[in-house]
Amino acid sequence: MPFAKFSNLDFDQIRTQIKDYLRANSNFTDFDFEGSNFSVLIDTLAYNTYITAFNSNLVVNESFLDSATLRENVVSLARNIGYVPRSKTAARASILFQVQTGSSSPTLTLQPGLICTGAQDDTSFVFSISEQITTVVNNGIAQFGTTDEPLDVLEGTFLTSQFVVDGSLEQRFILENGSIDSSSIVVYVKGSADPGLGKQYRQVDNIVNVNSSSETYLIQEIQDERYEILFGDGIFGAKVEDGAVITVQYIVTSGIDGNGPSIFSYAGSLQDSLGNIVVPTVVPTITTINAAANGGEIETLDSIKYFAPRLYSAQYRAVTARDYESIIQSIYPNTESVSVVGGEELSPPEFGTVFITIKPKNGEFVSDFDKGNILSKLKSYSLTGINQKIVDLQVLYVEVDSFIYYNSSQVANVNDLKSKITTSLTTYSSSSDLNKFGGRFKYSKVLNVIDNIDKSITSNITRIKIRRNLNALVNQFAQYELCFGNKFNVKPEGLNIKSTGFRIQGTTDTVFITDTPNTDKLTGIISIVKKDEATNTNIVVVKSAGTVDYVKGEVNLTTINIVSTDKPNNIVEVQAFPDSNDVIGLQDLYLEFNIPNSTINMVKDTITSGEQISGVGYRVTSSYANGELTRT
Repeated sequence: MPFAKFSNLDFDQIRTQIKDYLRANSNFTDFDFEGSNFSVLIDTLAYNTYITAFNSNLVVNESFLDSATLRENVVSLARNIGYVPRSKTAARASILFQVQTGSSSPTLTLQPGLICTGAQDDTSFVFSISEQITTVVNNGIAQFGTTDEPLDVLEGTFLTSQFVVDGSLEQRFILENGSIDSSSIVVYVKGSADPGLGKQYRQVDNIVNVNSSSETYLIQEIQDERYEILFGDGIFGAKVEDGAVITVQYIVTSGIDGNGPSIFSYAGSLQDSLGNIVVPTVVPTITTINAAANGGEIETLDSIKYFAPRLYSAQYRAVTARDYESIIQSIYPNTESVSVVGGEELSPPEFGTVFITIKPKNGEFVSDFDKGNILSKLKSYSLTGINQKIVDLQVLYVEVDSFIYYNSSQVANVNDLKSKITTSLTTYSSSSDLNKFGGRFKYSKVLNVIDNIDKSITSNITRIKIRRNLNALVNQFAQYELCFGNKFNVKPEGLNIKSTGFRIQGTTDTVFITDTPNTDKLTGIISIVKKDEATNTNIVVVKSAGTVDYVKGEVNLTTINIVSTDKPNNIVEVQAFPDSNDVIGLQDLYLEFNIPNSTINMVKDTITSGEQISGVGYRVTSSYANGELTRT
């Protein structure tokens, strides 16, 4: 009797295989037709096999980090390699305020909990602290926070949970609230001889340098996005004594929704040195140093699957670029993308320094305050003798000038079609290929996206432009370097480089930069010119204002004094035409497919629509850019 190999999960195929097996057994006859009673049993057996196989497949998938789909299982598998997923992150604001009081107490203590309220988009948010803060009273005035060291308040509601340790039970210390910012958790353990709330334990993320007397705790995510507090066993970390009271204070936050508020109203609680409630004689006015920012959502499953094995391979040591990427994501949850470049790769090289560029999720720049925090936390991971430096984001914008040919007989409203094209390109611009360091703009994919948007689109001619923003130091003599990281296309007549308008010292005219290639076609001269509207010609203002390297994709401007710019925020947009339509974000360049500055031109395909059978008068679009001077 042959052995049937069940290699399919499909019900019909399982049933067929069972029948094939029974046909080889001479003890069974007259079963192979739909009306037989035995056929019902075969269906039942096939159904049971199908359900069992399906459930087994699900179980096996949930047993591996790459294939698991349930958050509880993904978190559990990541926990096995020592990875704790990032919690929700409370938006953090920096403030300071003074309290006038008639109390004679030498100190005032700001109590944990609600400190102030702020509003954003007609919604009020509460801001709290999870630890008490004490300051000295001078001449009846107590100041909380300074300009240099402001008071940080976190968006969210302050809550407290208490546990009494019972050594006779397999006790777990679970925080029942979701949406907790794990960085706000403060734990106190009160033994039989401890006053007040007891000793404050510190949170650690690994057991390195933890001994039997270390007053530490760990956290781990469990079901329903809740957190469990773990204490030592007397070998790694101090063991909590029986009967001790554990007090856990934390903040439940709204995450990313709490970003934005910049005006706050005081709502805190104060106590003097004797523990008496103190009411300010005048309601404190809060001065905002930094508006609420850096609020974030709980770490996604895709992020956990990506970073858990990488942080495990790093072993909490920042050695390779991948190590830095995973560690920075852990210590600065607002990170969208990271670029890490060793100083030895630069020209000239800077040995012993690691250059880090971070693209935050909200905005384009990391604040000086956040830079300081990141560098401070990185010291516990990095090797001795290696310095880290966080440099500001450099964005390489990719824009398209696309001519879309369409069959007018199939289009009711051309503006609707144009809107549909813009929406589809915007969706594609959010793909994994783009909007990151080391990203790649794939020309063929963009053409394919456009052609497949609607059946009325017959073809498209799409030109590619790349752009960098020059941040002008207004009314200062300065030199500028813009690296595009991609080879430039070279036209013998020049005008490969364009810019938006600006004004320089010595002339009130609006001027632009352009280029003239040298005879080797590898380098060129940057000139500053103005446009004569009457003759539509270019007048040279500064003949030699810099150089361009077409091979390396670099534009260098010699010392100039820019007085003002046409674009806001002292920006001069500098555009070039790449030699290849595929564009790469090299090293520290963040590649962004910029749809708002792209141009969509709708062109009737008169041949396909039948308006011009012979093709006479058909409008043909050049695949190459024109020679206009300015960038609009």
